[in-house]
This record gives sequence, C-alpha cells and structure tokens, in this order.
Amino acid sequence: MSKASPDEMQANMQKWIDWLGGLAAQNKLVERGSSLEATGKMVKDNTVITDGPFADIKEAIMGYTIVNAGSLEEAASLADGCPILPHGTVEVREIRVM
Repeated sequence: MSKASPDEMQANMQKWIDWLGGLAAQNKLVERGSSLEATGKMVKDNTVITDGPFADIKEAIMGYTIVNAGSLEEAASLADGCPILPHGTVEVREIRVM
C-alpha cells in the first residue's frame, strides 16, 4: 500500500474495527489476529536457518484472523468485506486439529 495520510490511516483503521466488530456481533470472531512483519526466518531440515521473506510465494502474508464457521464456504463468506480486499486477497483455510 502507498503511504497514507493520517486521515486515510484512521479511515482504514475504522474499516477494520467495523469488519471485526461485525464478526464479533455474529459470535464468529475467535481471534482478531495480528499483522505480520515483512521479515522473518526460514528453518529447514538440518537446522539451516536463513532470513526471509519467503521467495517461494508470490504474495506476502500480511496477517491473520481466526473465525468460527460451520464450513469453508461460510468462512469465505465471512471474509467478504475484509478491508484488505481492495489491496489483495484473503486466503481461507481450516485449522487442522492435531
């Protein structure tokens, strides 16, 4: 995203507050999540640790939100209106219970 003015940043933050508030009002919000830093480490077998970002993917993973949904389709519909959509995509996945 380009450098935003303070008013634009406030308007964007309000979109997030509204979207997350809507999920919470439906009892669908489990964890609002967090933004992720652009840097990181890659750990591979044999304790090889290198700096990220991660060249294997074309798009950066910016953050996450955990919702409670009855199906993958419902979770995808809950992503509708996510404030990141004008700037990228939302990937919806199930959490595998171990």
